[in-house]
This record gives sequence, C-alpha cells and structure tokens, in this order.
Amino acid sequence: MIFNGLEKLSLVDYDGKVAATVFTGNCNFRCGFCHNGPLVTEADSLIEIPESEILDYLIKRKGILEGLCITGGEPTLKKDLPLFCEKVKKLGYSVKLDTNGTNPDMVRTLFENGLCDYFAMDIKNDKAGYSDVIGIKNYDLCKIEKTVDYFIGGNCDYEFRTTLIGEFHKKNNIENISLWLKGAKKFFFQKYKDSDNCIEHGFTEVPQKTAEEYLSVMKNTVKYAALRGYDID
Repeated sequence: MIFNGLEKLSLVDYDGKVAATVFTGNCNFRCGFCHNGPLVTEADSLIEIPESEILDYLIKRKGILEGLCITGGEPTLKKDLPLFCEKVKKLGYSVKLDTNGTNPDMVRTLFENGLCDYFAMDIKNDKAGYSDVIGIKNYDLCKIEKTVDYFIGGNCDYEFRTTLIGEFHKKNNIENISLWLKGAKKFFFQKYKDSDNCIEHGFTEVPQKTAEEYLSVMKNTVKYAALRGYDID
C-alpha cells in the first residue's frame, strides 16, 4: 500500500492504546467539514509513503506502540488493505480502522479474517440528510445500511460517531439517527473544529448544551454514548 501521511505517536486516535496513525489518500465522499481535506482533494500531489517504511517504523517501535490506526480519506478503497493489515497483525499490533461504511465486503473480510480489532464508522446524518452532508445528490445508502447492520448484528468491536454540524444536525435528525442505530454498542458525538485542512469553512459548531441534549436522545437507544472534544465536567 501507499500512504499519504504518518503520525508516529497518538494517544487519542485509538482509545486505550498508544498508537501510530497512517493516512490513506482519496475518498468517495466530499464532506465539506472534513478535517483531512488534502487527502480527499489533493491526494495525487501529496507525499507518498510506502508500506515498507510504515512496517519498518512499527518494528522499531515494538514495546512502545500498541496499535495502528488506519484512517483517510477512505481506507477501504484500497484493495490491498487486507494484506497490509495482515502484515501489521503479524508484528503483534492491534489494528483500528476508520471508515465511512461504504464497503461492507471489505469490513467483513477484515473482521472475519482477524485482520482488524476495532472499527470506527462515521454516521454523517440521518438517512434523509446524508446526501446533503457528503456532497452527493440522491446517494444510495444500501452499502452503508449493510455495514451498520453488520456491526449491530455481529460480534465486531466497533463504534459509530457523528461530527456535529449546526447546519446539518437538528433534534429531528438526531432522533432519526438514534432509531436507525438502535441496539448499537457504542456511539460518540464529536465536536466540529474548523481548520486550514477542512475542505470548506464557515460551518457552525454545535454548543455543548445542545450536544448534551442530543446525547440524551442517543442514550435512549444505544448501549453507550458520549461526547468527544467537548469539555466534560
């Protein structure tokens, strides 16, 4: 595999583990608030890091690092992802995958072959509002629904997460998301932060009080729900 970024040490990308994070280029969505915008819009011009360099680094950091987070972009667009994960697992690392859920077959392959230990899937909005968020009109949610159902009905260790955007997420959207994800193991609302790397700018941050109200809605249907990025007392 070819990667377009490496964070050599992270304490936040893989909960409970000291990890490195690798970034794949390209994505099949165009979420304006994406904080890894260059990976989506400029992947062909970014620095390329061969997997051999990543694996060499992991070998050198054994005993210090515990896991590897693979994010993007959208990693499941890479056909050689399972082979790379197999190499990482053979080094003794736990693997976490960030995904938008558009490739349920890849998710199934990774889990059922023991190649990924933890999945984090972005839920962009309720079903009616998905196309507005991802920048694709009349998007068919079939594959995303399959991935959601696979997680909720299976034995994966996973979380769902939604980055809260004032322009997209109102109480009715949250209520619909809570019904869609009923029975899920774990869910997080993430705080939106504008940055130079966002694809677009000017979106509105959802205040903590409102985020807490939304959280109370999610807690009615999922087993565990929490906020990320907000100041929690």
